[in-house]
Amino acid sequence: MKLPKDTEKRWYREWYIYLGAALLVCSAVLYLLHFLVFRDVHHIFIYLLGDLAFMPIEVLLVTIIVHRLLEVREKRNRMEKLNMVIGAFFSEMGMQLLGYFAAFDARCREIRECLVAGPDWTEEDFREAESRVEGHECRITAREDLLDEMRLFLLSRREFLLTLLENPALLEHETFTDLLWAVFHLTEELKYREVLEDLTEVDTEHLCADIARAYRLLIREWLVYLEHLKKNYPYLYSLALRMNPLGEEPSPVIK
Repeated sequence: MKLPKDTEKRWYREWYIYLGAALLVCSAVLYLLHFLVFRDVHHIFIYLLGDLAFMPIEVLLVTIIVHRLLEVREKRNRMEKLNMVIGAFFSEMGMQLLGYFAAFDARCREIRECLVAGPDWTEEDFREAESRVEGHECRITAREDLLDEMRLFLLSRREFLLTLLENPALLEHETFTDLLWAVFHLTEELKYREVLEDLTEVDTEHLCADIARAYRLLIREWLVYLEHLKKNYPYLYSLALRMNPLGEEPSPVIK
């Protein structure tokens, strides 16, 4: 039978208190035994003060330095797994979705060169591109034919999106989680509109706002993802450049 949460927490607190008290009593008994055998209080206090003097150094070494190193290593491992999830997203749907969103943006040509990274891009190039993308004011225009095509694409990837959203590792990456929720919301909006022809002006503006929200988040994460590939996986970076939907002629073939 499982205990209620409040009872379980109280039991753990009491267990720690009893354990601490038992350890203190054990230490006192051992010091008393030492005194009864050797009758040397001076010797007891020398080692007692020596141990107490070393305790702050032990706390510094174990609690702060070692714990911090382990924490950094664990976080690095979690981020590596998260980058694998992000890579799966862009491979499965993110890159194609970027092409759809860019086609809706009447001002995409202003930042197109920022989203088409080069093989020799440096960290400064990525920072400049991120700055320009951050200040970009997109202008989403309604295109019923393309909207219907994107609707079918998003619905075909809906289960994949749900799988990503269930991944607990995403809690480590708030901006990517925001992107997934924005894309999922757009998918749901389109899911309930089986007919996208003759939409009202207000409804069209609403869908354009949903596309713009997901678009802004996607282009930011796209640059972060490319920089990660450039630093850690040059071969994947090369493929991403060749398959970039905003490139002149996306193709896996090396020319």
